[in-house]
Amino acid sequence: MRVSTRFSDSIHLLAFIKIYAGAHLTSDLIASSIETSPVVVRRLMGKLRHAGLITTTPGTAQPILAKPLNEISLLTVFYAVEGDKSLFAVDPKTNPDCIVGGNIQTVLQQYYQDAQTAAEARLAKTSLQDIVDNLLVEQAKKDAIH
Repeated sequence: MRVSTRFSDSIHLLAFIKIYAGAHLTSDLIASSIETSPVVVRRLMGKLRHAGLITTTPGTAQPILAKPLNEISLLTVFYAVEGDKSLFAVDPKTNPDCIVGGNIQTVLQQYYQDAQTAAEARLAKTSLQDIVDNLLVEQAKKDAIH
């Protein structure tokens, strides 16, 4: 099963909008940074726009953030692009006549719920400002080496 990158791509997209706010921001340009297609970028922007995180004008470039970075949590971004999807899934099709297969869903469900709750709490505490600040620190380190 392939893991979705919509969440990380959306964080990437939002950070790109902030850092390159003065540039002519087309879906082609943003897609070149994410290394995906402009269609994927436009779909993500549609979800982010619907969630009130960006504003766009149809037919033009220049998406802009609809809120300050410190008011956009990573959990908000996750919900915008993934909905209320669980981070973890238990295989529902196991052999009920087997000790493991007959009990694994019940046993794992609580562990997975605990992990989900912890992950959501951490994402709720992390803002897009934290991400952009860290991106700029990492770039400053690279610039200092060169």
